[in-house]
Amino acid sequence: MRKTGSKGMELPSLWEKARKLIGPEKGVVHLATAAVLNAVWDLWAKQEGKPLWKLLVDMDPRMLLSCIDFRYITDVLTEEEAYGILQKGQIGKKERERQMLMHGYPAYTTSCAWLGYSDDTLKQLCTEALQDGWTRFKVKVGADLQDDIRRCRLIRNMIGPEKTLMMDANQRWDVPEAIEWMSKLAEFKPLWIEEPTSPDDILGHATISKALVPLGIGVATGEQCHNRVIFKQLLQAKALQFLQIDSCRLGSVNENLSVLLMAKKFEIPVCPHAGGVGLCELVQHLIIFDFISVSASLKNRMCEYVDHLHEHFRYPVTIKKASYMPPKDAGYSTEMKEESVKKHQYPDGEVWKKLLAAQNN
Repeated sequence: MRKTGSKGMELPSLWEKARKLIGPEKGVVHLATAAVLNAVWDLWAKQEGKPLWKLLVDMDPRMLLSCIDFRYITDVLTEEEAYGILQKGQIGKKERERQMLMHGYPAYTTSCAWLGYSDDTLKQLCTEALQDGWTRFKVKVGADLQDDIRRCRLIRNMIGPEKTLMMDANQRWDVPEAIEWMSKLAEFKPLWIEEPTSPDDILGHATISKALVPLGIGVATGEQCHNRVIFKQLLQAKALQFLQIDSCRLGSVNENLSVLLMAKKFEIPVCPHAGGVGLCELVQHLIIFDFISVSASLKNRMCEYVDHLHEHFRYPVTIKKASYMPPKDAGYSTEMKEESVKKHQYPDGEVWKKLLAAQNN
């Protein structure tokens, strides 16, 4: 799309300018692409009368592959290789679909151990989660080593040695610091350390991974990965043991499909990022599809769950026995309640009016 100036010169559109300034397939342009295309997928699934995961599961492999852009990744995954993966995934697919409908996809909770929670709050939330059947827990770390040691010991003592514990540093450390810090936390047997350093530092993640694997600690990352190319390099560099897709950071369902297929090629488990705010509603479809049609495995696989803001969605996630139950409503589960949208519209929504009034006072 181009506009012609008054002197007959072609001027780049705002979209093209943004793409050149920010870079292809990253930044705000890529996020906007994800929003638009995710909405298209929602409409497609509604048109077919199916939840998105079922639309993907039922789709002919060639049709599915036509939705994927293989540019920049053919050195690790060609379209024909992807077709072979999907064809192999046809074997036992009906049985895996019945398994999902009956038991759901395993989840882990991030809601018990945010940084800043008091010990009493942490104990209360862990106790409630255990009573609700949760067996996989993630704790935030990275602010203070001694505090991390104390909090991790508290959590590990509460959940016992048999349950799964993960740690998340949210990009806190330099590479040597990450290795040293996690060496001190290894006694608590974490399955992984998530985002130990800059999400853009592929070689840094590889260095951390090489150092921590002998300690039994994997590296997990992906929620901030710009695109499929970053994931490709993380896989090539053996920089992660757990791959964390995000339903909105990548360019919608289309690009997530390519990453799921690459992960299968490298036999790396996918454990999606789903930090609330509607991400759980979205990514559940992708990971259920992954199990049924791509990975065919639940080994070391689980999907994040955070228990807030679900009340704003018309089709919120259903968690039973610490598992995501497959959505049955048509679409991508993205539709928000009209009253929630109205309250939060800027600047005339009720929530914004109160905030702006408070600022003026």
